[in-house]
Amino acid sequence: MTEQWLEVRRELQQNRFRWGVEAAADYPADRRVAGTPLLAASTWIPAQPIPLASIRLEFEPDAEFHGVTGLEPTDALPLRPDGSRYPSYAEAIADLASPAVFENRPTYRLLSADLTAAQPVLRLGRGTYFDSINTGEASAHEYAARRLGLSGSSPLRTAIGEPWDPTRRPTNLAISTLTIRHDKTTGDSSFLIHWRDPAKVGHAGGLYQVVPSGVFQPSADASWNERHDFSLWRNLTRELSEELLGTSEDHGSDSAPINYETWPFATQLSAALTAGSARAYCVGLGVDPLTFATDLLTVLAIDADIFDTLFADLTTRNDEGHVLTPQPFTADSINDFVHHKPLQAAGAAILQLAWQHQLVATRELGRLES
Repeated sequence: MTEQWLEVRRELQQNRFRWGVEAAADYPADRRVAGTPLLAASTWIPAQPIPLASIRLEFEPDAEFHGVTGLEPTDALPLRPDGSRYPSYAEAIADLASPAVFENRPTYRLLSADLTAAQPVLRLGRGTYFDSINTGEASAHEYAARRLGLSGSSPLRTAIGEPWDPTRRPTNLAISTLTIRHDKTTGDSSFLIHWRDPAKVGHAGGLYQVVPSGVFQPSADASWNERHDFSLWRNLTRELSEELLGTSEDHGSDSAPINYETWPFATQLSAALTAGSARAYCVGLGVDPLTFATDLLTVLAIDADIFDTLFADLTTRNDEGHVLTPQPFTADSINDFVHHKPLQAAGAAILQLAWQHQLVATRELGRLES
């Protein structure tokens, strides 16, 4: 049983992209985002990009959950050496196939979203990282076992049903950002892409993704971070620093809250946003058809002089993989990544929507609300 489980896990790692594309066919075509495999509810894709700062966040820490958790009894999980069965997919991964980065940290769990309303809103409660492993990654494993002829049914995926319904499964929200460097002098733009190393990450290993991309969560476990870090902009700022500059993930917030007002990188980036030399947009929200990973789709366009100052020490390698050299923001380059490279569904959708809306030039976004 354990060897078979490991075999399925290995096949899943090797076939994520192909099976993700094929899994989208199990859902209605009108749920697809911008012709990509990414799926979305009808209220998740706005007709036009919206300023990131205009999204209202509502935090409901005591919100209960009554859907599928992935902790229900099942014989699909492997056995421990003592003959007992692993109680969850996350625990099986931790013991049998653990990546370098695999911690059950607190998260902000999506309760509902409406990005098409006059006042876009995200409602969130408390969650943990392993919530999505035990449902989404376990569902991907189930899909893989069926494709390999080792199982004839998909009870977990069936129980979850519509993966864009956050009442059906605990839904961690990631913020995936297409970072664009825009040269106003030449009119040229480029974007950054990240390759996720399967030996380092528990999700989407072996795939390309826009960068930065990270779970919306407090910076560390200490209780003071829960409210202090409940900000899309602050989460994006930390991920930019971590994935593009190689800095610490928590910035010492296990001892005291992060002082975003005195952190030079954060203050420079926020000043650029307020001045209009950086523009942060949300173009939607979507769910991966294979793993059910759920991403807020965002774009950060930065004028070249500001970008070159902020990222003078741009790294090529980080704790989750490596960053490619900047790619030209052109139709040919975007088409190559979207249609010919193993790119995560969320990344494909962001690239398509960013090109569709031409999100590079300066627009008036109003003042930053963090």
